[in-house]
Amino acid sequence: MTRSLNGRTAVVTGAGSGIGRAIALRLAEDTAKIAVWDINGDGAAETVRLIEAAGGTAIAIAADCSDKAAIHAAAEETRAKLGPIAILVNNAGIAPFTPFMDIDDDLFDKVIHINLRGPYLLTKEVLPDMLAAGWGRVINITSSSVQSGSFAQGHYVSSKGGLMGMTKALALEFAPSGVTFNMVPPGFIDTPMLRAAPIDADAFAQTLPMKRIGKPEDIAAACAYLASEEASYITGQTISTNGGRYMGSH
Repeated sequence: MTRSLNGRTAVVTGAGSGIGRAIALRLAEDTAKIAVWDINGDGAAETVRLIEAAGGTAIAIAADCSDKAAIHAAAEETRAKLGPIAILVNNAGIAPFTPFMDIDDDLFDKVIHINLRGPYLLTKEVLPDMLAAGWGRVINITSSSVQSGSFAQGHYVSSKGGLMGMTKALALEFAPSGVTFNMVPPGFIDTPMLRAAPIDADAFAQTLPMKRIGKPEDIAAACAYLASEEASYITGQTISTNGGRYMGSH
């Protein structure tokens, strides 16, 4: 099902590959204009090429999505080329595996800086556009590991847990404004990041109720719904997209 986003401008971070690319492609299919932000400029350009080949509108911006000045510059370029920002998908992040006693302060701070402070800065940058329009969608890509735990990822789970809490707090604060804040925590999704992890992903898939690893397009579909008009009465919620790995109520 294709939902019309009426040519609204969407920023998707970390959209140069994997889940972010799939989200960008899906929102473009649903008629959004896409600003593809990624620290990997070549990856961002390839995503734009794919969107344009399918008849969509997109721009590529090489940006460090954890740096305040870079975020502001990227947002200004996006506004100049595509118009006010109506949709933000905070997808950029890192997910290292490090035993807890081997995590040093610098690594812990780096993970928090990218995975939590980055979305905080991005949201502060684009929220004025949404408030002025009386319409907006902020979709944060969290992680099912917050619900289930994850071995040797104390830093990563902490960062995503913080993002989950921030999403709920902002959903409550801005509920009357027409801007919604929601979360999509992926389970095991077939991406370059998963394939680089120190696990046998295919073997692990057999422990899941659905007996398969998810696809980036599964996450993109959830984001497309949350970005749509049909989701206007949904805020502060979690759409768990994990093949049944975790079936909790929050």
